[in-house]
Amino acid sequence: MLGKFEQLVTSQMRTMDKLLFLQSEIERCQKIEQELIGLQEKSKKLRSISKEILEMKKELKQVQERFQEQTNEVIRSYHEKKMVM
Repeated sequence: MLGKFEQLVTSQMRTMDKLLFLQSEIERCQKIEQELIGLQEKSKKLRSISKEILEMKKELKQVQERFQEQTNEVIRSYHEKKMVM
């Protein structure tokens, strides 16, 4: 009779060990999942910021080109004015 009791307790202890292991693994995986979700959100923000930077660089190039055109116009106008005098 004592043998059967020891077997039941041993079996129950193994089940308890497995239960505790699985609970800790689930918690570990959930933490990793939350970290990955956070990284995914950061990645989305990074893509958005990168896109914004790219758009601003394009706009900057256009403004620089326009500024150069205006500079050239000012120089031509100055030369034309100087020739008339």
